[in-house]
Amino acid sequence: MLYCIAMHLERIGLSQPSSIVWLLMLTMVAVGCPSKTVRYPAEHERLLRIDQALESLRSAYERKDRSGFHSMLLPQGQLDELQRQVDMDFEAFSAISLELKIERVVIEKDDIDVFIHWQGTWKRDADDMGIRQRGHARLQWVGTQSILLRSAQGDLPFGMKTKQMLSEPPSPSSQPR
Repeated sequence: MLYCIAMHLERIGLSQPSSIVWLLMLTMVAVGCPSKTVRYPAEHERLLRIDQALESLRSAYERKDRSGFHSMLLPQGQLDELQRQVDMDFEAFSAISLELKIERVVIEKDDIDVFIHWQGTWKRDADDMGIRQRGHARLQWVGTQSILLRSAQGDLPFGMKTKQMLSEPPSPSSQPR
């Protein structure tokens, strides 16, 4: 737009516009660009609550806060295995660093599907180089005001202790002769 105005000024004989003309053009542009307003405030607030729930889950996992992590889960027993895997991670690793990025959110009434990409590092002790992993998962949440995790599928970041045990080759003493 500024280019168009400058070209118009050149056509009318002002090849070097004065600072007053530039100030006038800048004022017109600033006035013509209103700030964005949220069209659907209720949905916007819900998306913020979903983001906060995901951040609370991630933060509790990194801090190895059992009660904080478990408080984000729907208490129906469907996530007992996930809780067990998380408890094993808390026992096995001294430091957990996890980054979650939301790829997509699908909301249908009270059901919320959050597709994430994750990456993290799990360390047994301070001298350990750690295990670096990444993956994609689908976290299914439920709720409108209070958002709780209902189920999880895919390559989850939780349960790294079990993944490590499954990927390690068996020790020589456990192999048959």
